[in-house]
Amino acid sequence: MKQQRITFIGAGNMASAIISGLVSQGVSPTSIVAAEPDQQNLDRIRDRFGIGTDTDNLRAVTSADVVVLSVKPQILQSVCREIAPALAHGPLVISIAAGVDMATITSWLGAEVALVRCMPNTPAQVLAGASGLVANSAVSDAQRALAFDLFSAIGVCQWLDSEEQMHAITALSGSGPAYIFLVIEAMEKAAIAQGIDENTARQLAAQTVLGAAQMVLSGELEPAQLKKNVMSPGGTTERAIQVLEAQGLSDIFAKAMDAAAQRSRELADVLKGEGKA
Repeated sequence: MKQQRITFIGAGNMASAIISGLVSQGVSPTSIVAAEPDQQNLDRIRDRFGIGTDTDNLRAVTSADVVVLSVKPQILQSVCREIAPALAHGPLVISIAAGVDMATITSWLGAEVALVRCMPNTPAQVLAGASGLVANSAVSDAQRALAFDLFSAIGVCQWLDSEEQMHAITALSGSGPAYIFLVIEAMEKAAIAQGIDENTARQLAAQTVLGAAQMVLSGELEPAQLKKNVMSPGGTTERAIQVLEAQGLSDIFAKAMDAAAQRSRELADVLKGEGKA
């Protein structure tokens, strides 16, 4: 990855997060270019990371080995059609635009390109992201490895078996940070109601979530067993878990994630329809 020339079309928060991860992993800033029409935004990202910038998308992708489409879904069509003439050299194209499927992107680019679609999430901004990846048949093994390395620089990533699973990933890790923020907020408010000051409540609630997540990621025990290990018979944790289970917490999460996945499908249909207009 360190020898690849990487161009980002769009220089927003997610592009900045990925660039931060790449630079921290030893990728030379001189091999990275960010392109968009907002010169002020480009100046900020250049000053922060020392990367190259360009206001001309077409020129920026001409010699790129990897092109990351990091623009809003609503403008992805115009960007794809703009850069299509400069992709004849066969770079890997990666889209992080939510809801736009690979067939639609390929139609906008006007040719069969090596295309990876990725669903990252906002914790990528602190290099703790969770990303799902899917590739089309034109992506080589080397390019798959390259895409995996790129998103591993900002957290954890996993290959999916099919593009249809992107809707579930949207509901899981794409929307998931908001679920956890809600949990932290609820724990914080409950602690404050019990007499803990706001700063202490927030710090301890957030650290508790972080520590629990790290224990799961260690892979030594499944979440269900980790939960049991905290629950002494007749103890405080058991009493709290009994309340959460009686209130149907698992069913609430299942319904919430089903709703998020369904909305993802609806938005994808809207974006597909707009692309045909």
